Formats: sequence, structure tokens, C-alpha cells
Amino acid sequence: MNTKDIVYIALFAALTAALGLFPPLTLPAVGVPITAQSMGVMLAGALAGSKRGGLALLLFAVLVAIGLPLLAGGRGGFGIFLGPSGGFILSWPIAAFLIGWLVERHKGDVPFVTSLIYIALGGIGVVYLIGIPWLAFAAELTLLQAFAGSIGFVPGDLIKVVLAALVARGVRRAYPGLGDGG
Repeated sequence: MNTKDIVYIALFAALTAALGLFPPLTLPAVGVPITAQSMGVMLAGALAGSKRGGLALLLFAVLVAIGLPLLAGGRGGFGIFLGPSGGFILSWPIAAFLIGWLVERHKGDVPFVTSLIYIALGGIGVVYLIGIPWLAFAAELTLLQAFAGSIGFVPGDLIKVVLAALVARGVRRAYPGLGDGG
């Protein structure tokens, strides 16, 4: 790992924390807030690459676990991981890694629709695949109840996918070597 890697890891962990400054909107049925932070996960993978993106979100999760109030609404501490949103947050390093890994498979510019698919697979698919079962466990819901309660997040997540793909496309055009070595 070199200085460039460390800078990217810190940058995308900080970006994800900064996205937490937008006030969360909590759906009453499940108690999991809608935040802009999942877009940080999407951008970390799409721009920093698999290794750096995954490590950035792992760093972010560790900082939250030790008590830094980096989550939307100023939340932090290990107890967050034991609550309903814990599985979603724990999925973020895996989601960023997968997005980065898929993007790295392309030589040159990733077509926009392909970018949307990659970001949705990691930023929605992986996050929900891990987050929903944890939500069901932590909130003592059936898997179907947790899934049904999570459906309300999908429209916002799809908007974040489109925004992340647009931002990633613009940044990659301005800085073509950004994700190299990620």
C-alpha cells in the first residue's frame, strides 16, 4: 500500500462521513434511516476501485464502531452494529469492493448503462442481501416483513445509483487514472 492508496481510502471514508451531514429520513415501519451515505459507498467503489473503496468503507465502519458520530444524525458506537441498520452498514465495504471490482474489469470508459448496473448490484443488491436478514434478526421481524419494510428505500437508492453513475462518469473523464491500482 502506498501513499496514494492511503489518501484515497481516507478521502472516501471522509466523503461517506460528510454525506451523513444531510439529515436522515427514518421510515417508521422499520426504524432504519434513509441517508445520503450509501452514495458514498457507491462512489468509493466506482472511483477508488475495489481495494481502496472496500478499505475506505471498512475504515469508516471501524471509526463508527469506536464511537465517532459519523453516521447520519450524529450516530456512532458499536451498538449501531447490533441494531436494525447494523447489517446495512457492515455490508458497505463488501458493496464498495464489488462495485470497484466490476468497474475494474473494463478497459477504458465504462458505458453508462453498465455503470448503473454495477453500482446497483453492489449499492443495492449486496447492501440489501446482507442488510435485510440482519434487520429481520435485530428487529425480530420475519424476513418477509423486513423485505417489505425495505422496499420504501428502493426509489431513493435508485436515485443515488443514477447520481453516483453520473458523478463517477464525470470524475473519471476529468481524471482518467483515478481508479488505477484500486
